Amino acid sequence: AKTDLLTGMVGEFPELQGVMGAYYARHDGEPDAVARAIAEQYLPRFAGDALPASETGTVLALADKLETLAGLFGIGQQPSGDKDPFALRRHALGVIRMLVEHRLELPLNALVDASFRAFGERVAHAHAELETFFYERLAGYLRERGFASQEIAAVVDQRPAQLALVPARLDAVREFSRLPEAEALAAANKRIVNILRKAGDGIGGAVDRTLLVEPAERALADRIAELRPQVEARMAAADFTGAMTLMAKAREPVDRFFDGVMVMADDDRVRANRLALLSGLRHLMNQVADISKLSPA
Repeated sequence: AKTDLLTGMVGEFPELQGVMGAYYARHDGEPDAVARAIAEQYLPRFAGDALPASETGTVLALADKLETLAGLFGIGQQPSGDKDPFALRRHALGVIRMLVEHRLELPLNALVDASFRAFGERVAHAHAELETFFYERLAGYLRERGFASQEIAAVVDQRPAQLALVPARLDAVREFSRLPEAEALAAANKRIVNILRKAGDGIGGAVDRTLLVEPAERALADRIAELRPQVEARMAAADFTGAMTLMAKAREPVDRFFDGVMVMADDDRVRANRLALLSGLRHLMNQVADISKLSPA
């Protein structure tokens, strides 16, 4: 793939890297898929440039960019401020575009793991730093595609592994935002997040229905039990808009719960049970995106 970098032609005209490699490969009798991949490995070269069109070219371009990113992050050569001498931001954007625009359902965390694994113990395994770098670039890419900051935060802050599905999740968030129930549910979700954060660790587990003493909390538990299989079925089918639309049915029991139930009850068991109920509701509501991000600060 890199043989042409040693030739006099590419040495004289660096912009021909890959292009000359394809000519040399065909001259040497390599299959057309190999020649095309050598030419496509550097794509996209700049913002808005074409992506690799062939499958082999896409695989090679992904491998080339991921290896560069993992290797340089592994030796502490991350971009700093305006300085990006190895064009790592461009490499990351290229990976993002290929995953999203070619709809490649390849988990980002698995790609990053494989990239560092190729180096063995020769570099530091800066997985978290590189993944954060990708999600920062992803947010910028999505802003350029016209999505609002709140919409992007609702999806990207959850660090979804499948970048190919992010645009569909964002479309679902946008449709949900148009529902009359959206504002109230987003505010309730934010309230739930704050309550659970203040309550600390160890929240969750199964809800004990025998401890649901208030009609409003029983009604909320019933609605969660009713919606959960419906939402999970739509999530399994990647029907994100359908999953979020279903949550509109939760507004009335959620409102009643907060109007009539004291979450932080004096009884430890009742309090823990109500926190578990809210934890289950938060999980159900936020499977597509964190809708608390849609609530004004």
